[in-house]
Amino acid sequence: MVRGFTLVEMLVALAVFALLAAGGVTVMAWASASQGAAQARMARVGDLQRVRALLQADLSQAAPRRTRNAAGIAAVQAFTGSAEPGSGLLFALTRRGRENPWGAPRASQYGEYHLHDGRLERSARPMLDGAGFDPPQLVIDGVRNARVMYRFQGEWMDGWPGGTDRIPEALRLTLELDGLGRIEQAFLMQGQWP
Repeated sequence: MVRGFTLVEMLVALAVFALLAAGGVTVMAWASASQGAAQARMARVGDLQRVRALLQADLSQAAPRRTRNAAGIAAVQAFTGSAEPGSGLLFALTRRGRENPWGAPRASQYGEYHLHDGRLERSARPMLDGAGFDPPQLVIDGVRNARVMYRFQGEWMDGWPGGTDRIPEALRLTLELDGLGRIEQAFLMQGQWP
């Protein structure tokens, strides 16, 4: 005699299959959400690495040279550093970088780093003297707070005392970033021509 499934057996089998399918969908949704969160975090870490590379390039090429603004007024200091968190301007510097036909090092660009509406921005002038700023470049967004400290003559200071021919030995930048928390980075600076 050939025997088939009863209605109760079929309902039990369908119920078991429905439970397994629901569990599989839940696991797949969780895995997809985790992957999205991991990708977002990795993108944020990538943004932070680009910030570090840009800051390293600028600060390692800092030069003790004063500049003149678009109106021709000379800067008071060779390097400007703010002492007040949240004041907007974090620091301003003149940097080397372009080759000189005679082989001597020379300054080539003036740049400022600002904190504006949760965005760290970099403004630069195409020439050292007598030029206005290009539009600001976004360095990173989602910045809740920023603090800069300066090392000079072996001591860390909250503010930069300034000077017409001196720059800090090092700069420590602390950023409070959305999604990453508190990040502290230190950068060595060249205080004089090689």
